Amino acid sequence: MAPMSARTDDNNAPHRAGFACFVGRPNAGKSTLTNALVGQKVAITSNRPQTTRHTVRGIVHRPDAQLILVDTPGLHKPRTLLGERLNDVVRTTWAEVDVIGFCLPADQKLGPGDRYIAKELAGIKKTPKVAIVTKTDLVDSKTLAEQLVAIDQLGKELGIEWAQIVPVSAVGNKQVQLVADLLIPMLPESPPLYPEGDLTDEPEQVMVAELIREAALEGVRDELPHSIAVVVEEMLPREDRPADKPLLDIHANVYIERPSQKGIIIGPKGKRLKEVGTKSRKHIEALLGTPVFLDLHVKVAKDWQRDPKQLRRLGF
Repeated sequence: MAPMSARTDDNNAPHRAGFACFVGRPNAGKSTLTNALVGQKVAITSNRPQTTRHTVRGIVHRPDAQLILVDTPGLHKPRTLLGERLNDVVRTTWAEVDVIGFCLPADQKLGPGDRYIAKELAGIKKTPKVAIVTKTDLVDSKTLAEQLVAIDQLGKELGIEWAQIVPVSAVGNKQVQLVADLLIPMLPESPPLYPEGDLTDEPEQVMVAELIREAALEGVRDELPHSIAVVVEEMLPREDRPADKPLLDIHANVYIERPSQKGIIIGPKGKRLKEVGTKSRKHIEALLGTPVFLDLHVKVAKDWQRDPKQLRRLGF
């Protein structure tokens, strides 16, 4: 294989590679946009705010560039130790990326949460900032125009010079590639940082746990706020299987904070937990490309969102 250089063959343009991070308040469409750009599910999405807990890196490969997307939790006013830790993750990430994409949903007027984040962004002077207006499929052109003006105004008020303001619909696949086109020129000249074909650098176990958690959140978003954590204890190929019929055994624990929540997750006669298993298994098999036997158990980790020891054990 020819050695990698920082130049591409066509027109001798420099190859660029670097990190972009999407920020925004919870449920601003950051994970959906990450998945649309990468072309595959690498970040969990849910109608509940605050579903992302790890910074997920999605990798967009182009002949002349490699754009590594860092998807952070939504910055918010924290009420628990978990909330404080998530905010720390966001700020650390901002300090390390080449460009910041600030996601603002088109269907919601700018609120205190957006201003809170914009004020923090105003303090980061050197990193270019792109305002990305998400969920444009949910509004008419007049509402969208008003939102674009409001975002421009917000920048002027706080002394933020937007490198670009771009409307996008990840669900409707409108202007998704344009977002990448605008971010790439802001990356440094560099050879690729990840091998061709890699879509994320998240360990498989973390991604499997996230897919289970997404399925577990789905039907209980009103009853259970974010008291669900998932830990994959073991992922092992089943022994004594013929080479053409492999099976991966995955044993995972779903943790909740109180015994009273156990019934909600398990459901009558175990129906709910069975659905979680069926749904997440499909996504896990698609991710790993192999049949899976999924063994799920529900356990109580009392008030884990507030307990430093439990947070460590659950990977936060």
